[in-house]
Amino acid sequence: MMSPPARTGADLLVRPAQSLDREGIWRLLSPVLRKGETYALPRHWGRRQALAYWMDVEHRVYVAQTRDHEIVGTFYLQSNQKGGGSHISNAGFVARSGFGAGRLMAEEALAEAAKLGFRAMQFNFVVSSNLRAVTLWKSLGFRVIGTLPGAFDHPSKGYVDALVMWKDLLPPGV
Repeated sequence: MMSPPARTGADLLVRPAQSLDREGIWRLLSPVLRKGETYALPRHWGRRQALAYWMDVEHRVYVAQTRDHEIVGTFYLQSNQKGGGSHISNAGFVARSGFGAGRLMAEEALAEAAKLGFRAMQFNFVVSSNLRAVTLWKSLGFRVIGTLPGAFDHPSKGYVDALVMWKDLLPPGV
């Protein structure tokens, strides 16, 4: 399968991840996992477990890099479910702040999902206290279609809600 072309922002390049990107991806994932504030993944995971999850064979993995090749963001794109639910996409994102990688990667993920024929994108578990993510998704047209009360055990805020967010990728009526 041929890799999709890279997409550029002002100072960033978003491209499919390569095996050599694993260390840069780990440098992004490690502090996010340790903090435990935004992903319902084990905080104790080491490099091997985290990269096995992120780079899973069913994930299409991408990175955002600066002009000097520093990886400042990564995302994966996948089917949200198997079989009868495989027409809906899902994605996961991690970005360092200050580079604009989050928005650029989100736009790339939506475009790629549409190109791949997905009818919508669904996020199953957006931690409600992750205001940067919730604000970004809403600005890109996602809507909250469900709230899971107290579903996330935040390390400093206690039990907070998780949101199910949805965005149609097809024009109305299709």
